[in-house]
Formats: sequence, structure tokens, C-alpha cells
Amino acid sequence: MSPTAAAARTLRTANMNDVPAVARLLGRAFHEDPFFRWFFPTEDRRMARTARACALMAGFGYVPSGYTTVAECREDSVRGPVMRGAALWTPPGAAPEGFAVTLRSLPHWSRLVGLSRIPEIARYTGELRAAVPEEPHWYLALLGADPGARGTGVGSQLLRAGLARADADGVPVHLDTTNPANLGYYERYGFQVVRVVSDPRAPSAYCMVRPPAA
Repeated sequence: MSPTAAAARTLRTANMNDVPAVARLLGRAFHEDPFFRWFFPTEDRRMARTARACALMAGFGYVPSGYTTVAECREDSVRGPVMRGAALWTPPGAAPEGFAVTLRSLPHWSRLVGLSRIPEIARYTGELRAAVPEEPHWYLALLGADPGARGTGVGSQLLRAGLARADADGVPVHLDTTNPANLGYYERYGFQVVRVVSDPRAPSAYCMVRPPAA
């Protein structure tokens, strides 16, 4: 068993000081994700730009006005806790991707992806928002484990913690994924595909919803 698998993990709510570490971790986790491959097609720059995109999401929206959870492991007696996973959530009523957040972060996004791509990206994300449940719900924006911790249960622990909060609130959970390989994983936790966004200019997105546990 690897040290990462053997180490005890703890979950905690992220704060603004965690944003750089969360961004680096998610940059590594989503380097080959179809969405980010479309977002940043240049291979040698994708990981850094994906990390920057995750920093904008976490720093402007999800850490201050959403709910971001990180999983940490203490893998030896010398180093402090090591971040091995992160989940960006939106509780009912929060708006970490709302108009005010978008307005403040837009100049940073424009520099990152190029001003000419903003309409294309806005159109695609608008199609995704059309599948959002109308009733109050939790939204899972990103769930990622450090590549070195995959297969150790970090992602599952973060996911179960979020689902437990949604069940306590008695509301469903919504997520989008552009990776078909993720469908079976989420289906094991009760998610079902409710809509597929197919755009020949962008990766297909699977909009999934999990009802609250009885």
C-alpha cells in the first residue's frame, strides 16, 4: 500500500489561503479532461492555464461564496498535511458563478482565454445552465484528486461528504461532466443523466442529477 493510500485523511472547508494549492491540484487533476482540452488546446500550456482557470473559479466564487472542501493527508512525521483532493460545491441559494462574480472576474478570463473566445464559451456554458434543476439543489462544479492519490478513495470521500449535506437539506445534487468515463462512477452514487448537451464545436456534456436520499 502506498503512503498516500495508508495515510489518514481529514476533510475541511477551504479558505482564501488555500486557493493556490486548490488551483494547482485541480490543474493536475483536469489536465486531460475533455472540457479543459477544448478550453486550452495547446498541450504544453494546458496544465498551467487549467490551474489558473481553477484559481479564478475558486478565488472569485467558490471559496468566498460557495463551499469548497479539501482532503488532506499527513503522510509522514516531517511534512505537514498534504492536500490530495478538492471539491467545489454550491449550496442552495449561493451564486459563485453569478452576475457579480462574473463581472469582477471577466477581465482575468479575457486575458486567460482570449477576448475572441468569450462569446463561444458563454454560449456553451449557457447551454449547460439550461439543464440546471429549478428547485433548490446543491451543485458540484469540480471534484478532483491529485493524480498521485487516484484510486485511494479521496474523491469518493469528498463526494460522500457533499451528498450527506444535500441529503440533510433534503435537496437533489446536480453536476456536469464532459468525460464519458465518469458516468459509471457517478451513477454508483445515484446520479442519472437528465440531458446531454451536444455541440459540434465543443465536447458533449452530460448533465446529471441525484435525488435526495429517502
